[in-house]
Amino acid sequence: MNAKITAAALAGSFAAALAVTATPALAQDKANMEKCYGVSLAGKNDCAAGPGTTCAGTSKVDYQGNAWKYVAKGTCVSMKTPKGTGSLSVIKS
Repeated sequence: MNAKITAAALAGSFAAALAVTATPALAQDKANMEKCYGVSLAGKNDCAAGPGTTCAGTSKVDYQGNAWKYVAKGTCVSMKTPKGTGSLSVIKS
């Protein structure tokens, strides 16, 4: 039983260490990203999906104009969708 507890503690410590080291990398990645509206699939947005939603993963339809997804800087407005292209600001329906 002590071996199981030790293994669980070790696994928890490893997971915590990974989380701590991943945080600065995520912040650095976001510095090279921009919010792109109207390009995410339903439920796959990163945030801002309009009234009645709580944020990430709450868009109701594909390419919802008020839902954004992080994309590499400089690529948003060239992204093609069935509804047009991505936008750096909310797309009004």
